[in-house]
Amino acid sequence: MMYKSIVFIACVISIISCKNTEEKKEKIKIDQYNTATNQTNQQSELEMSISRGKEIYSDFCMQCHMPNGKGIPGNFPPLAGSNWLTEKREASINAVKYGQNGEIQVNGVTYNNVMTPMGLSEKEVADVLNYAMNSWGNKQEQMVTEAEVKSVSK
Repeated sequence: MMYKSIVFIACVISIISCKNTEEKKEKIKIDQYNTATNQTNQQSELEMSISRGKEIYSDFCMQCHMPNGKGIPGNFPPLAGSNWLTEKREASINAVKYGQNGEIQVNGVTYNNVMTPMGLSEKEVADVLNYAMNSWGNKQEQMVTEAEVKSVSK
């Protein structure tokens, strides 16, 4: 009889410890999820836009403006250290949204070429501009928003 009681108590302890182990595993999963979610929430809206914009830049802009943003002298203006981006915000949005045709001056150099419209959504225009305006030494205080892009007309 005593042997059966000991076996019974051992089984109960085993079941309880298994349940506690499963609860601990579930708690660890929840904690890991919460940590990942908090890290995502801590990434700013601008940082997420820049990240998306980098991909758009690689797909649509890099061929002319180069991976380093320095452009092709005499043909395609630099985006790196560009006074066009910092001083002509609305014109920059317009150029990315609708394309650019005709003379422009960037950092004192005249460029006269055609940039065709890329067919980007307003969000993509904002994202790629946030990337360009915060890369290669450029720094903008105010994020380009989808609403701002929407407000710019041809």
